[in-house]
Amino acid sequence: MKTYLPKVNLDQRKWHVVDADGAVLGRLAAQVANILRGKDTPVYTPHLDAGDFVVVVNAEKVRVTGKKETNKRFMTYSGWKGGERYRSVAELRAKHPERLITHAVKGMIPKNRLGRVLLTKLKVYKGPAHPHAAQTPEPLKAAS
Repeated sequence: MKTYLPKVNLDQRKWHVVDADGAVLGRLAAQVANILRGKDTPVYTPHLDAGDFVVVVNAEKVRVTGKKETNKRFMTYSGWKGGERYRSVAELRAKHPERLITHAVKGMIPKNRLGRVLLTKLKVYKGPAHPHAAQTPEPLKAAS
């Protein structure tokens, strides 16, 4: 008996739009990561890209629970001596709120070539407008 490998049809990928207004960051990221990987489809295979595109709007209105707004810190490193920089969630939300969601989703997908391809299908926007109306994304309720 041979193992069945599904043919991934790239033309049948759907687009989903998620409104992050009031959604908890971790729950939203888990839901988006599952859609990007294709875990919600019947042809899911761990080593294939069978997922859909996801557009997240209102990234600045995402919620974090507990004291994460002030206590959780994100580290970036420039590569130079003394180039470490730490930013809290509040600082990151003020400057680049879309990076909050991107960073959370990035931690929930594989850390390999497939994961880097999956991350290109995630589009995050600060406000309620997005330039993907031509793809006719279907609205998806964010997990709260």
